[in-house]
Amino acid sequence: MNNYPHLSLTVNGQNIDVPDEGLTLLDVLRDHCGTTSVKDGCSPQGQCGCCTVLVDGQARVSCVTPARRVAGRKITTLEGLDQETQTAWGSALCSTGGSQCGFCTPGIIMRFTDLKNREKIDKEKAERALHAHLCRCTGWQTILEAWDTYEDTPLLPDPDKSKLRAELEGGSPQTTGINIALGKGGFSSDTAPPESLFAVLNTQNEWVVGETLTEARQKAGKIQGRRTTISPEPPLELPDGDWIETLQTTWVDPAYLEIDASWCEPNGTPSSLLANGGAFGAKKESPVQGAAQQLANQYGKPVLAQFSREDTVRFGPKRPPVAGGIDSNGKGILRVVQTPGIVDAIERFTSDIHVEEVEIMGPPTSSHVRAAGWAEVAALISAFKGEPQTITNPNGGSAYAQVTAEGITVSVRCGNPLDETTLRAYCIGAAHMAWSWVTSESLAVDQEGEIHDLTIRSFGITPASITPPITVIIEQDEGEPVNGSDAVFAAVASATWLAQGTPVQWPTKLNDVIKK
Repeated sequence: MNNYPHLSLTVNGQNIDVPDEGLTLLDVLRDHCGTTSVKDGCSPQGQCGCCTVLVDGQARVSCVTPARRVAGRKITTLEGLDQETQTAWGSALCSTGGSQCGFCTPGIIMRFTDLKNREKIDKEKAERALHAHLCRCTGWQTILEAWDTYEDTPLLPDPDKSKLRAELEGGSPQTTGINIALGKGGFSSDTAPPESLFAVLNTQNEWVVGETLTEARQKAGKIQGRRTTISPEPPLELPDGDWIETLQTTWVDPAYLEIDASWCEPNGTPSSLLANGGAFGAKKESPVQGAAQQLANQYGKPVLAQFSREDTVRFGPKRPPVAGGIDSNGKGILRVVQTPGIVDAIERFTSDIHVEEVEIMGPPTSSHVRAAGWAEVAALISAFKGEPQTITNPNGGSAYAQVTAEGITVSVRCGNPLDETTLRAYCIGAAHMAWSWVTSESLAVDQEGEIHDLTIRSFGITPASITPPITVIIEQDEGEPVNGSDAVFAAVASATWLAQGTPVQWPTKLNDVIKK
C-alpha cells in the first residue's frame, strides 16, 4: 500500500485530511467528502462549470484544480452555504424555470453567490460570468431572470402540474422544484451505494474497474482529447435536382451535461441513465447500463459504470447529417446518414419529401434525437414558402417563430399548458438549442469517420451573451396536453435560417450568409 503524505483542507467548515496522491479538488470533494452537489460534466476538462466551488470565497472549477494547490484554504460547496442562501437561489431558479434537469445549476449558484458577495455586480457581468458554464436545458435567459429575482419572494410553480409538463417536454419521468435546482435530481453518479466499485473505459475501449473513480481512471491511462483545428464539413453531397432551396448539415452532438452513468447491484436492475431529464432523446441506446449489470455480477459488488465526456462524444448518438433540396412544386429529396427509424420519423411529418438513407463512415446516429430529420424538412418547406410557417410536430404540438434583429419570438400551442412557467422554460431552452444548432454547432469528423472535436467546448454551443432575447407566447388551449418544445425547436430553426437568407450549409456562422 502506498504511503502518501497528507493534505489538510477545510471543506464547509470541517477540517479534512486526504492523501496527496495527485487528486483534483473534485476528486476530494466527491470521493472523500461525499459531496454530490459538485458535478462532473466534462471529466475533467474545466469546460462545463458544473463542479464550481468557492475557494476562499472566489469561484473556481474544481475538476482541474489540484488538491495540493488549495491545501490549507477554505473550500465551500453548495452544501456549505447557509440554508437561507440555498433556499433563495433554489426558489429563484424554480420560479423562473432556470433549472430543468438540475445538473448544472449547483455550479451556477456558486458562481452567482461569488458575484452577489461583491459590490456593484450587474446583470451584464453575471451574463459574462456564465461563459464559464454550460447549460443545455434552459437557454440561459431563465437563469439570468433568476439572478434578477434572487432577492424577491418568488411565486413557485404548482409542483404536480410542473412535473407533468416537464415529463411531456423532456420525454421521460422528471421532477421539478427547489431541490432539483440544488442538484438533488437523483443522478446515478450521486446515488451509487458507498461500497460501489467504479468502471471506466480505457484506450482499448475496455471497462477498467477501481475502488475509486480516480483509481479507475488511473488504470485506464486515458488522456483527454482536444479540440481540433480541422474545419467541419457536411459529409453528404446534395442530390441532383432542379432545386429552389438546398440544405446541408454536419454532425452535431446533443451535448447533454449529465454524462452516461449507471450503477447496479449484483443480479440487480441497473439505475436509470435518465434520472431527471431525457437527454434530448440521446441516451436511449447507451451501453453503460449493460456494462454496470455485467460488471456487478462479475465482481459480486455494486458497480458504477460511467463514460467520460470523450466517450460520450465518440460513442453517443449524433444528430444525423442531411443534404436535401426542394423544388418549385414543394417536392424534394432528403439524403440522410443511415439511421434506424429516421425514414418513419420524417414520413410522419410529410410525404412530400423523399428520403434516401446513405451509409457512410462516422459516429452513431439516432432518430430519437430531438426532431431528427423532420426539423430539417420543416426548414426546407419554410424556405420554399418564403416565410416562417406554423410547424406541427408528429405528436401534435405546434409553434410559429420569427427571428429579427430584436430577438426570437415564438408562439406555441400544445394543449393544456398545465404550468406556464415550466412550459415557457422548456420553449426558451428549445429556442436556444435551435438557434445555436443552425448558427454555430458542429463536429469535425474525418473521412474515416473519426471525431476530432472531443471537448464539450468544441460543440459550438452559443453562450448567454450572444443568445438573442427569446419571447414565448403560450396560446391557450384546453385540449389534451402534448409536447410543445419540439415544435418550437423546429420553428425557431426554420425562422433562424430564413432570417439569415437560407445559406446552403449549417452551421451558418451567424451572419456569414452563403450566396447561392
